[in-house]
Amino acid sequence: MRQQSLAGQAAFAPANTADIADALVTASGLRIEVDRRRGRGAGLNPGGRFEPSRHESFDDGWQSLEDLPPFKTEVQIEKPRTAITRNTSPDIPFDRSINPYRGCEHGCIYCFARPTHAYMGLSAGLDFETKLFAKPDAAKLLQRELAKPGYTPRVIAIGTNTDPYQPIEKEWRIMRQILEVLNQANHPVSIVTKSAMVMRDIDILTELALKNLVRVSLSVTTLDRKLARTMEPRASTPTRRLEAIRALSEAGIPASVLVAPIIPALNDHEMERILDSAKAAGALEAGYVMLRLPLEVSPLFRDWLLQNYPDRYRHVMSLVREMRGGKDYDAEFGKRMKGAGPYAWQISRRFELATKRLGLTRRSIQLRGDLFVPPDGSGVQLSLL
Repeated sequence: MRQQSLAGQAAFAPANTADIADALVTASGLRIEVDRRRGRGAGLNPGGRFEPSRHESFDDGWQSLEDLPPFKTEVQIEKPRTAITRNTSPDIPFDRSINPYRGCEHGCIYCFARPTHAYMGLSAGLDFETKLFAKPDAAKLLQRELAKPGYTPRVIAIGTNTDPYQPIEKEWRIMRQILEVLNQANHPVSIVTKSAMVMRDIDILTELALKNLVRVSLSVTTLDRKLARTMEPRASTPTRRLEAIRALSEAGIPASVLVAPIIPALNDHEMERILDSAKAAGALEAGYVMLRLPLEVSPLFRDWLLQNYPDRYRHVMSLVREMRGGKDYDAEFGKRMKGAGPYAWQISRRFELATKRLGLTRRSIQLRGDLFVPPDGSGVQLSLL
């Protein structure tokens, strides 16, 4: 039992003291068996950082672990008071966003939104991928907020925290309802996703595009299907994401590509190939974000890296810490998205040269806000198609 306790402490050791020995100890005490987490991204499910105690599964000699069921996706209904979330971050190009869901079934191991599950008393690990929250009243709440006197329309960002087109959207259709409200109100919207499901809503997106009210960004992390399946197991394949860019572009919907995140010594060599492929598919704009490892994401990512790419562990983490002042993560505004130092500069320069060669721009598409028509706010009638 003492070994279990030490494992828990190592898993949450300060990021700047983490090394391979730390990751090995973490793995020995907290890893969930493969059969229970098959098709998921995280290998761990540590307790939330706000919880007074932590629970770990361990073999007591009676093979009781074999009786534990596999992790299955569960969806609970969340009843928020508002649909729009505001922010004042100086390095984010929007001041409002909407999150139709909390948690994300895509299971991307690097997802910087994982720590938000701690506010629900849940783990940033497997809980984040399997215990999801849907907000079925989001469209109705949004309509009421847009109808408030004095509301000033600015671009609403969707998909900046968890993906609005994650698999459960196929059943819940919350994102589509939100788009219907925005379309009826002539409100500008910017969408980020890793899912080809965005093509389902091309009909609404086309109407928005005709009024210059929408842009859609597809995040393409790698063109390597094996790496993609391991790193982001339930997101669309890289090929399908490029197909989505092409379909959106052919429908007249401004589409862009995000090389995000760039992971040193893992997918950084693919940046130019991804940009080339996205341009060929019809992308107009491009952007990138460096790997971010805040709070619980650091031990989760390090464990994943050790299990899947042990030969690259030291190199990857060395470059990450070089960009982050010797730590796994630096949350300072102006640095958290791009990093700092020689390696970060090299990536920035490569990106600049590649986008210039391809004619890809950075946020040149300006969406209109002067067409906004406030809804009546009495409710929302949504189509069932």
